[in-house]
Amino acid sequence: MTERLESDDQPTPRPVPGPGAAPRPGVPKPGAAKPGAPKPGASRPAVPAAPAAGPAAVQPSAAQPVAAQPAAAPALASPESVARARAYGRVTEDGHVYVVVDGEEVLCGQFPDATEDEALGYFARKYDDVEAQVALLEQRVSAGAPSADMQTTVDHLAEQVGQRNMLGDIRGLEGRLEALRPAIRELEAAERAAHEAQRAQNVAAREAIVAEAEQIAAQDPQRTQWKQSSARMAELFDQWKAHQKSGIRLGRAAEDALWKRFRTARTTFDRHRRAFFSQLDADNAEAKKAKEALIAEAEALSGSTDWGATAAEYRRLMDRWKESKRASKKDDDALWARFRAAQDKFFEARKADNDRIDEEFEGNLVVKEQLLAEAKALLPVTDLKAAKRALGDILDRWEQAGKVPRAHMRRVEAELRTVEDAVRQAEDEKWQRSNPETKARSNSMLTQLETKIEDQEAALARAQAAGDTRRAAKLEGELATSRQWLETLRRSAAELR
Repeated sequence: MTERLESDDQPTPRPVPGPGAAPRPGVPKPGAAKPGAPKPGASRPAVPAAPAAGPAAVQPSAAQPVAAQPAAAPALASPESVARARAYGRVTEDGHVYVVVDGEEVLCGQFPDATEDEALGYFARKYDDVEAQVALLEQRVSAGAPSADMQTTVDHLAEQVGQRNMLGDIRGLEGRLEALRPAIRELEAAERAAHEAQRAQNVAAREAIVAEAEQIAAQDPQRTQWKQSSARMAELFDQWKAHQKSGIRLGRAAEDALWKRFRTARTTFDRHRRAFFSQLDADNAEAKKAKEALIAEAEALSGSTDWGATAAEYRRLMDRWKESKRASKKDDDALWARFRAAQDKFFEARKADNDRIDEEFEGNLVVKEQLLAEAKALLPVTDLKAAKRALGDILDRWEQAGKVPRAHMRRVEAELRTVEDAVRQAEDEKWQRSNPETKARSNSMLTQLETKIEDQEAALARAQAAGDTRRAAKLEGELATSRQWLETLRRSAAELR
């Protein structure tokens, strides 16, 4: 776009439209471009230098009078930028500014009523602005910044540079912009690869969530820890939502497929849980009904005074209680308290009755203690007939004495049984001694042992005569053992006589 400046009595020059701009209504446009003049922004051959005016100038356009109004000062470049701009263009006497591109001059615009440096600085500043944006974009590409708008930025900057309304190294700037395109494509490819890697990681994470949810849903409802499993399923759902908010999309097909599996697993788990607790409630109701029936029986027996039969019946009720199903902990504890209360009522009544009876039996205990002392005096048994006669009398008086308190019953019975066992053992030993078969067996063993000893003595004599000390020592040991056995058998045989 061709630009120009006019003073319009303003202290500071400002850019105005260049050739081709529409004139203001009612005001003729002085200095209009001649037919055949180059269009703004179009390339044109370099103008040959004039002898007096320096470089040839494009026919300038006269300033268009405009109504007086405040105007902002145009942004100008630094002296350094102006110095650089001189290498890439020139300014005509009437304020037209040209930039050289590939050896040809292209009209940038017009900056009338200003110095050469001001005109150069104005269009150099335009170049500096675009060059700064290019440099910033290069830094972003080098730093690996997100590439979302980079290609659009390059296109926009290339369009600006293509308008040739700035003064500077146009081709260099275009080259830098073109060099950015493959770099941006590489950055986009790297971002796509990273995105795909992140997507794959997200898919794997979702797969893991779904797999664990399916595993939980596949548990045997009878073995499931419902509290822990429900908490874990809720955690998995929170993880799923967190992945959804991460910004990484899996693709509609993958997302829908995984969500369908996850939803199915959660639905299955919830169905199993409802079915389990529904059955649990039914079982609990059945268990309560069965145990309440047992409680009714126990309560009906609690006032009985038939101590033996009722105690046996309570044992049977306890066995049935253990075999029955458990209700919920709260219900089962309450039911057990009622069942136990009925038992306690009966057994406390029985204990009170036994305590009363024990008081009556204290006298019987004194009698039986005296009988025990008489029975113990019979030991050890020296006269079997006298001991049996005395023990029989003691047993008769024992039965006549009656019951003793329950706390002492087992003790006194065990002590009396010890005396009875001793007398019985003495009787058995006497029978063994008088048994003809035992006597014959003992005599046979004596004969065999005596013969063996004679053989051992003869063998010892031969070993000693032969000087075989080792064999002689062995035979002496065997002979000593045989003689000890012979002595033992002779004592036993004497007792049998």
